[in-house]
Amino acid sequence: MAGDKGAREPKQPSLPALRMRLRDELGRIDEQLRALLAAVDRLEGLLNAVVSISREVELPAVLHRIVSTAMDLVGARYGALAVLDESGEHVDQFIAVGLSERERADLDAVGLPLGRGVLGYLIRHPEPLRVDDISAHPASAGFPPGHPPLRTLLGVAVRTRGHIYGDLLLSERHDGRSFDVHDEHVLVALASAAGIAIDNVRLFERIRNASEQFQRLLLPTLPDLRPFTAAAIYRPAAEPSRLGGDWYDAVLLPDNVVAIVIGDVVGHDLHAAAAMACTRNMLRALLFERGNPPGSVLAQLDRTMQAITDNPVTTTSLARIEPEGPAWRLHWSTAGHVPPLLMSPDRRVEYLFAEPGLPLGVDLEQSRPNHTRLLPPDTTVVFFTDGLIEHPGHPIDESLDELAALAADHAALSLEDFVMALADNHPSDGHDDMAILALRTPRA
Repeated sequence: MAGDKGAREPKQPSLPALRMRLRDELGRIDEQLRALLAAVDRLEGLLNAVVSISREVELPAVLHRIVSTAMDLVGARYGALAVLDESGEHVDQFIAVGLSERERADLDAVGLPLGRGVLGYLIRHPEPLRVDDISAHPASAGFPPGHPPLRTLLGVAVRTRGHIYGDLLLSERHDGRSFDVHDEHVLVALASAAGIAIDNVRLFERIRNASEQFQRLLLPTLPDLRPFTAAAIYRPAAEPSRLGGDWYDAVLLPDNVVAIVIGDVVGHDLHAAAAMACTRNMLRALLFERGNPPGSVLAQLDRTMQAITDNPVTTTSLARIEPEGPAWRLHWSTAGHVPPLLMSPDRRVEYLFAEPGLPLGVDLEQSRPNHTRLLPPDTTVVFFTDGLIEHPGHPIDESLDELAALAADHAALSLEDFVMALADNHPSDGHDDMAILALRTPRA
């Protein structure tokens, strides 16, 4: 026990020292929490950016959104996407964001970048590139006249299906600091998502183009309808890959009689497109039954189609225009379709509202009402599908009024330009496909 007398107790740290250690430890924890929160914010921003890019369905919009989103994520003043040609060696398209109008005009006058300097280095060496001073980089070749002065650069390659699509470039952080490794990681992740978005939208475009081509192949080319003049146009829905059931047709019958039909099969798929083709062809055969009014022809079409097919519900309007003295007589019947629009020789516009009847495929027992109207020479009758006027945010009457005003504003155009103007400026939201057929009676 005597030996224990010489042992000393461990010296306890003083209270001020404990307080300092605690402050240091709390400081480190606070710094780690801030870094963690910053990482969470970056991850959340990156996820939102990926979702935002993926929503675009047009390639130009996707490319612009990629650049602007990258700038927002990193806090850069300037951004650009250099899209490469098939060789992967030359710039084919250059999307720049952040330029003033004067800077953009100056660069447009110079033309596309030639792929020299630091951009050329990134093209030849497609690895992430961070540059603190562009002018000091060995590959620097200066800037063209009118180019904004740039000091810092962050660039990454954008790949689609294993091939380099282009290079995403950022310059000049708003806080004046150089780009860091965190910025690089964010941009690399965004570039990966951008490559997928670009590949998806190009696939959508191919599907949309194929669908539109298929739809147009099902529609007829208007025949020579003299003494009448006619024009028609079809526009697919804005949403990619949606086949539609809209169609039109016109047939010149003996004795200067013309038959016109426009319709819309319910649905947006291959079945709807096939049903449209079947209905149009069957109706064309029935049109040559002379003497039958349009309502009787539609009733016969309804009975025939229900007997031999399982076609979905269809709306349609069928009309015959035949001579009556110096004028013309319009006979028409409607199966649940929107009314035709009539434009008189003095360019007054009205709708031919009448009892619409039921769509095809609903009730075979219901009669098909017929209607008539005398048409003076140089009168225009416009048949269209509801895709031209439907808008979820507007009442149908408001859209009809807007279409009538649009028709009056463009009444002096040729029929080809007239239907084009209606399709280009339609009051609908574009969610559905649309068809327009306009026919004008001969002048006196």
